[in-house]
Amino acid sequence: MKVKTLEELAKQGALNGKRVFIRADMNVPRDAEGNVTNDFRLRESVPAVKIALDGGAAVMVCSHLGRPKEGELTGEDSLRKVAETFGKLLGHEIRFEEKWLDGVDIKPGEVVVLENCRGNVGEKKNDPELAKKMAKLCDVYVNDAFGTAHRAQATTEGLAHAAKVACAGPLLAKEIEALTASLSEAKHPLCAIVGGSKVSTKLTILKNLAPKVETLIVGGGIANTFLLAVGKKIGKSVAEPDLIDECKKVMDIMREKGGNLPLPVDVVVAHHIGYDAGFRICDIDDIDGDEMILDIGPKTSLILDGYIRAAKTIIWNGPVGVFELDNFKEGTRAIANAVAEATGNGAFSIVGGGDTIAAAKVFGVDDKVSYISTGGGAFLEFMEGKVLPAIAALEARYEK
Repeated sequence: MKVKTLEELAKQGALNGKRVFIRADMNVPRDAEGNVTNDFRLRESVPAVKIALDGGAAVMVCSHLGRPKEGELTGEDSLRKVAETFGKLLGHEIRFEEKWLDGVDIKPGEVVVLENCRGNVGEKKNDPELAKKMAKLCDVYVNDAFGTAHRAQATTEGLAHAAKVACAGPLLAKEIEALTASLSEAKHPLCAIVGGSKVSTKLTILKNLAPKVETLIVGGGIANTFLLAVGKKIGKSVAEPDLIDECKKVMDIMREKGGNLPLPVDVVVAHHIGYDAGFRICDIDDIDGDEMILDIGPKTSLILDGYIRAAKTIIWNGPVGVFELDNFKEGTRAIANAVAEATGNGAFSIVGGGDTIAAAKVFGVDDKVSYISTGGGAFLEFMEGKVLPAIAALEARYEK
């Protein structure tokens, strides 16, 4: 994936005196009063603005927040408080603009945060006239919002085509580099860990990854359906029996290519999910009819550890148990530690998805993996083999 980058333009002196429009991702969690409760995405958006400022640009920062009705923004939909927090993180005075479509008065060295772009009619439908109108506001368009790269909207895809110059910000550039390293230019053996409660939500990912990886590890409810597919009894565990045939197709792909799809040999079971749940560790053939699988057991963890440590590239999306509860967290902890150890020994590892990132943080490996993706849906769609419209638009502008 070849795209122009903001850093390249800055080195060329192409930002000096220019109006730079940065599509960032400021869609952050907030409390009832609108105060930011997790500033991770805001901190990740700071470098692009600093590069533009250091390059002598006038900087406009645009983002969506939530899912407001277009043309009818309420106080809850406003980016104003988010912008205030961003200004503190940036360490630079900012101005907030509510009405910006008809023009923004801005000078080099200034930073203006624009009101929620999803308040503009035509944003989500990628209205070309809206994109053209926004293109008149700037000399350089920068997409630095990987979390929306799978959406073909006016500020993510349309503006990339309509602007005079279009490039990727440092965050998006890092995502492109990491995603490329994880699949199309991956070092082998390649190991993918795909967990979660439902095969149906990850089936496309499994089918896309199976031909590409040497080892495919499935966990959580997904593994339960695979266990059904090989004739195992899983008690009252979460599973999707109607997708057994699809699981068999994935297993066939792995078997025909001589790959590995290791299933649990022991598990942690309980009669219900909760801190008060009595639990036990048992072999996979020893599950009672009224028990449910809530984690992998120590024998399985040891087997998976070997596959993960042998890999040169690791993709991790989804926990292998109910890691939020102490009773059922050890399997996911073992996975996290194995990924961290493999990374320390030279493997490239990428972690994506909200639950997976949370698990990496809980078990203290978030700073020990190669890359943590900021995009939930975009990360999943890339792993499904889909084209991400926002990135495709920047690729189309590479030589223009």
